[in-house]
Amino acid sequence: MYAAYAVFDYKKSPDQSRSQPAHHPFVVIGAGPVGLAFAIDLAKRGVPVVVLDDNDRIGEGSRAICFSKKALEIFDKLGCGEALRDEGVSWSRGRVFQGEGELYAFDLLPEAGHKMPAFINLQQFVVEKALVDAAEAETKLDLRWKNRVTAVKNGSSAVTLAIETPDGPYTITADYVIACDGARSPTRAMLGLDFSGEIFEEQFLIADVKMRGEFPAERWFWFDPPFHPGGSALLHKQPDDVWRIDLQLPATADGAEETKPENVRPRIERMLGHTNFDLEWVSIYRFRCLRLEHFTHNRVFFAGDAAHQVSPFGARGANSGVQDGENLAWKLAAVHRGEAGPNLLATYDLERGEAADDNLGHSTRSTDFIAPQSAAERVLRDAALSLARKHDFAKRMVNSGRLSMPTAYRASPLSTPDRENWSGGIPPGGFIPDARIRCPDGKDGFLSECLGQDFTLLIRGAEIAGLSKGIKTIMLGGRGYFDRYGEIAERFALESGAAYLIRPDGHVAARFARPDTASVVAAYNRALGK
Repeated sequence: MYAAYAVFDYKKSPDQSRSQPAHHPFVVIGAGPVGLAFAIDLAKRGVPVVVLDDNDRIGEGSRAICFSKKALEIFDKLGCGEALRDEGVSWSRGRVFQGEGELYAFDLLPEAGHKMPAFINLQQFVVEKALVDAAEAETKLDLRWKNRVTAVKNGSSAVTLAIETPDGPYTITADYVIACDGARSPTRAMLGLDFSGEIFEEQFLIADVKMRGEFPAERWFWFDPPFHPGGSALLHKQPDDVWRIDLQLPATADGAEETKPENVRPRIERMLGHTNFDLEWVSIYRFRCLRLEHFTHNRVFFAGDAAHQVSPFGARGANSGVQDGENLAWKLAAVHRGEAGPNLLATYDLERGEAADDNLGHSTRSTDFIAPQSAAERVLRDAALSLARKHDFAKRMVNSGRLSMPTAYRASPLSTPDRENWSGGIPPGGFIPDARIRCPDGKDGFLSECLGQDFTLLIRGAEIAGLSKGIKTIMLGGRGYFDRYGEIAERFALESGAAYLIRPDGHVAARFARPDTASVVAAYNRALGK
């Protein structure tokens, strides 16, 4: 088993010695990847935030290992994206097998000009440690270990939290509380909330093994492999000669028995064809496709696994949770600064609810294909697999886990509809791609690096005067930025004079074929819920 990667000291807070409860604008419950990333985002915007965690260490075992391009871009804004990218195993290619033969291969990022790869494989505890280091560097962020929330009173004007520590209990209040306390969320239970959705019977064995292997840095998935007949298997490379292996088990399998080394090792030996490996971590999981009906409850917001749960195939859990935090952080900061309209916070539930439904739909379809629930579903699945050997159209029907991508907010009221007809580009609500760019100082960089914490107007042509202070301008051409490889013009369908208004979370608020000050400011105000 992995040992805990790091243990942190409990420190008594001045709040514990106050005669009256201290008040904070924002309190985050849970110091996992979602809670930490969200809190760092707020702190970098100059907003004070307190993070409470009931433990004194980051999680044990590798758990989540696949972090997407979008998550890495978020981490990059928080100051640790490049280090995580360089430490992880980058990959974009995958291969799908049936039996002994390969059905097809795919590439998730075939084009050049992106700072981050499609995915990295990196143990969750490494990501968490990097985020803890980044959090401790923020003066506006107060990270409190061994602070267990025991009661939540969700009032009309503030949230009251009762907290237990090694020095005894204390109480604080907050304008808003963000619950990022995981799949078993105590906050969710204290508020009497429950999930709706589906729990599948099939089980999967996860094993992290340390060995010297010649497999490439690709995602390999098998249907009915000879080493595991009747089931499915998955192989991923991690750093330091560690490999993640997932093996489908019968629904009736005894989890306690299956995780015993004497039962795990023979399965891995059949897969690898040798015994020269060490078991690092073993666990069992079931598919879960669940969500809260609403992610916002008065002054308490839920994010990550506390709000929704999906099957691991597709790497949608941690990645979607980090995007929850990115969506909410800029909105709460705008409310805190008095810049937002009354409807802005309501769009968190709408937009991330749309993303959750998107992820749950992909996850459910993956589950139904990987582990058919009936004889008829199995016949259809096997027919698709058979056709995929010979016909390209059938390859699109094979579902070994659609990989995580950001969701376009198609129904968002924050988006300004197009007034002109566009051929290509990114529609309002969509998420922007990265591209190479030459900066005004003559240095080469990436578009993702140039987007700040506020809104950005990406324009090809003359700069527009009289814009709000919250809008940064990236002007292509003239004395501004240079689209050296033409990637921005191509990916955005950006003709001369055209512009995009991009939100702080990288989604398109509006686009204009012929922008003017009034139309840009109107779109900006709409995107702030005014």
